[in-house]
Amino acid sequence: MAEPGPEDRGLRTRAAPQDASGLQDSLFSSESDNSLYFTYSGPSNTLEVRGLSYQVDVASQVPWFEQLAQFKMPWTSHKDACELGIQNLSFKVKSGQMLAIIGSSGCGRASLLDVITGRGHGGKIKSGQIWINGQPSTPQLVRKSVAHVRQHDQLLPNLTVRETLAFVAQMRLPRTFSQAQRDKRVDDVIAELRLRQCANTRVGNTYVRGVSGGERRRVSIGVQLLWNPGILILDEPTSGLDSFTAHNLVKTLSRLAKGNRLVLISLHQPRSDIFRLFDLVLLMTSGITIYLGAAQHMVQYFTAVGHPCPRYSNPADFYVDLTSIDRQSREQEVATREKARSLAALFQEKVHDFDDFLWRAEAREPGGGPCWKSLVLPGDSNHLPTPTKLPGPVQQFTTLIRRQIANDFRDLPTLLIHGAEACLMSLIIGFLYYGHGAIKLSVMDTAALLFMIGALIPFNVILDVIAKCHSERAMLYYELEDGLYTAGPYFFAKILGELPEHCAYIFIYGMPTYWLANLRPSPEPFLLHFLLLWLVVFCCRVMALCAAALLPTFHMSSFFGNALYNSFYLTGGFMISLNNLWTVPAWISNVSFLRWCFEGLMQIQFKGQTYHLAVGNFTFPIQGEKILSSMHLNSYPLYAIYFILLGISGGFVALYYVSLKFIKQKSSQDW
Repeated sequence: MAEPGPEDRGLRTRAAPQDASGLQDSLFSSESDNSLYFTYSGPSNTLEVRGLSYQVDVASQVPWFEQLAQFKMPWTSHKDACELGIQNLSFKVKSGQMLAIIGSSGCGRASLLDVITGRGHGGKIKSGQIWINGQPSTPQLVRKSVAHVRQHDQLLPNLTVRETLAFVAQMRLPRTFSQAQRDKRVDDVIAELRLRQCANTRVGNTYVRGVSGGERRRVSIGVQLLWNPGILILDEPTSGLDSFTAHNLVKTLSRLAKGNRLVLISLHQPRSDIFRLFDLVLLMTSGITIYLGAAQHMVQYFTAVGHPCPRYSNPADFYVDLTSIDRQSREQEVATREKARSLAALFQEKVHDFDDFLWRAEAREPGGGPCWKSLVLPGDSNHLPTPTKLPGPVQQFTTLIRRQIANDFRDLPTLLIHGAEACLMSLIIGFLYYGHGAIKLSVMDTAALLFMIGALIPFNVILDVIAKCHSERAMLYYELEDGLYTAGPYFFAKILGELPEHCAYIFIYGMPTYWLANLRPSPEPFLLHFLLLWLVVFCCRVMALCAAALLPTFHMSSFFGNALYNSFYLTGGFMISLNNLWTVPAWISNVSFLRWCFEGLMQIQFKGQTYHLAVGNFTFPIQGEKILSSMHLNSYPLYAIYFILLGISGGFVALYYVSLKFIKQKSSQDW
């Protein structure tokens, strides 16, 4: 990654250009000027696609769980389900240019971006190559040179704009940067993206009120812009935005391109004032190139080939409609497809002598340069980014845990609901057993109370943890894919970051029930009881984390987590005696944290105690150890039960780490 020195990162100001028609954009923009606060000072970048043909495996785009729902085996091959997403595509763009890829749905925009960014999931390059700065594209080179802004914003909703960017600055900028330099970089990005007015506002999402949609999209761009990439690629950046906000956003991208960056964006059908902001336009249909050249010359080209744009029409709308495939009937589909192929063949004939495959309005020598000039002088295109040392695992962990705690504790409504839920559950159970005074509860009442204490509250934890993990799953997938951090630091931050909320939850739940139900009042039994309760709820939390990381949808994870919990519940030693379980339930019982919690709580309350059993007119004293033996709850000493629970927790923790490490955390919306 190319990182400019501190002296090269000063503020730069450039004159505001006029568009091709000589009209100022001030009428359409809320931004006061086109000043460049944050330019790319590294060497010039070049992106070249040579003869690319890319085949899409349509069957692989359907997730395996949906294939199972259709009674299809995921591993069965579908040879007839492959189609060419891109056919013989070539182009070459340099720093200072913004290339817009337009076309109707299914034209190959998404496939092209996937190939360039090295994320061509479910597809195969049949021929051709991608070259970056004169070198064949590799995942390492893409990570160092290319920033990819996805179509959907994946940000933590409870952090402010400045905090979101500051956390990324801690993760993405080199170790050599001082804190003052990191803060300066964040301020420059905020200024460049016109986010000063909302810098201290929460990012928000569908459920949390925060910044507007356009501002949130700019924050997503800022996350990638922080490490100052030379190539910026955006997938449908105006999706879901109104026309005014979309225009301002594309104007920002045009300004970024003027700052010596290469900007590549995909759009469906941009409005006319957005179209005028483009330097280059690539018009595609069904994976073939219809036009590639300057946006201002697009009308001139199509007029020359017999398709003039009607007056007062948007060229982007008109020519996308002209080249779209009409599938209303078989005859219309064949006719429109043939027209698109003839236009593509005509374009290839006109540009085959040029090394960048760009159509030019005026005659030039073959292989000549483009007919516009970048505002910044290009450097050596073969110069690779200087390798820099990024923050290590320890700094990644500290940054991630601070981000998680800050995001969690900003969500006060959820915290209050969880606290009220624990308190209400505790009070209900406590008052149910309250009022006996010095009279001890019967053996069966005490056993039922202890089993409820250990089994009811973990059940509420499962869905909360799974829902929270799946809300962050897409963001985790993108950040791991971008190399922002590795699975190890995130794993430790997730486990340890949950502990403050976990401890408060157990304290609120455990205290009232214990004293209201008049359990053993001395400090030692209370501390042992509290520690055992802490361990069993921790086991349940980690089990929920495993379920969320193992399976791709919330419904599958919640079903798996509940099924596992219910199997542990039924083999916990209260519903049926442990010695009456047959082989399979007995095996499940051995790894049931509810069984070991129940056994431990029973030993804490019954060992060393004498209970009186009334039979008719007779009362018999019974030692607590005899009661435990009759229920088969004294197979291990108390200290061993703590170690067993620690072992079960460790098993779930290890499974969670393996899931994060080897299973792509792809959410259902990303398939």
